[in-house]
Amino acid sequence: MKKLLSALLIGAAHFSASAANPAITDVFTADPAPIVHNDTVYVYVGRDEAKPDEHYKMHEWLVYSSKDMVNWTSHGSPLKPTDFDWCSGSAWASHVIEKDNKFYWYITCSHKTVKGKAIGVAVGDSPTGPFKDALGKAIITNDMTKATQISWDDIDPAVYIDDSGQAWLFWGNQKAYFAKLKSNMVELDGPINVIPDEQVKGFTEAPWIHKRGDLYYLSYAVGFPEKTAYSTAKSLAGPWTYRGLIAEGAANSNTIHQGIIDFKGKDYFFYHTGMMQHPNTGGSFRRSMAIDYLYYNEDGSIKKVIQTSEGVSKVEY
Repeated sequence: MKKLLSALLIGAAHFSASAANPAITDVFTADPAPIVHNDTVYVYVGRDEAKPDEHYKMHEWLVYSSKDMVNWTSHGSPLKPTDFDWCSGSAWASHVIEKDNKFYWYITCSHKTVKGKAIGVAVGDSPTGPFKDALGKAIITNDMTKATQISWDDIDPAVYIDDSGQAWLFWGNQKAYFAKLKSNMVELDGPINVIPDEQVKGFTEAPWIHKRGDLYYLSYAVGFPEKTAYSTAKSLAGPWTYRGLIAEGAANSNTIHQGIIDFKGKDYFFYHTGMMQHPNTGGSFRRSMAIDYLYYNEDGSIKKVIQTSEGVSKVEY
């Protein structure tokens, strides 16, 4: 009986550990932000540390990498809110982009002296760090944005560099903000703009920019519990046209928070769910990164993502 029970436990552990989604199972990982660099995918996540009866608790950002979209290597935590002197509180969603062989990591945290959430940036010479505060202060603070009176509208940064080399910063909660960045990537280059509500219907948070052909795609979370919608435009300055939903809500999670990349000829939809079953139970405050394929229709519209437990297949390299 003991041998049989042991075999069953080992089998169960193997099944849970080898399940393709969630894609990372060593710790809880939220708000995935993937990039492709030198034939490798790097994904930047926040670490959910909440106990089952706790609310959001995140004290560090983590980095993982993969060359085949299946096997992920942990690079630990090269950045924490405590690395920013002006920052306090939890590690909210972040985003990394490469420019001129430097890696800029845009983060969200609470500000010590300006009430509300704020956005800052760290810089490193490699995608895995080390990273340090690039500016010594926040780029965006809550007193700079007036489209809504909430104190948490300055969250979820996403940066994109267009074909002319101009960098753009998108962010927001309830309102979708955007601004140009100077070539140094750490200062605004012009005013903060607000995308009209009708162009990003139901916008909640989590903006993400990607491009296919001559069309820009702005995906974002809508409603609560969240689903993922998108709008398209010929220019990052807009106007944007609302196109509908990409994904339904994530299983066992009030949030979903997507990231979209092309890697070796296939398109991928990163998100998080509350479906971690090993080593312990997930949920809305104990989220885990998942990956599924993203497909387009002939007219450039995006087919709704099918969220699976199988995940994606191994990429040969």
